[in-house]
Amino acid sequence: MDATANHYRARVASLSRSRAADDPELVGARRDLKAARLAEHVAKVVAAAPPLTYEQRARISVLLVADRPQAAHADLGLPDPTEQIGGEV
Repeated sequence: MDATANHYRARVASLSRSRAADDPELVGARRDLKAARLAEHVAKVVAAAPPLTYEQRARISVLLVADRPQAAHADLGLPDPTEQIGGEV
């Protein structure tokens, strides 16, 4: 784990001693820790991956910039769930 993730892990540990689980600062610290761990994982995967085409990078970037990946199903090349069930979701 890199220094950034260690920082957030220590912050979560410290805050969780005296705060309720739904405390906004603790919730934010947990979110930051998850984001730091995700960034580490993405960096490792990207370092090991072959060069991507522009289209591949664009498709993958949608996962990171979409507010809800489900809302961008067409951009991800995933089937439209309304077509599968024959109505609105």
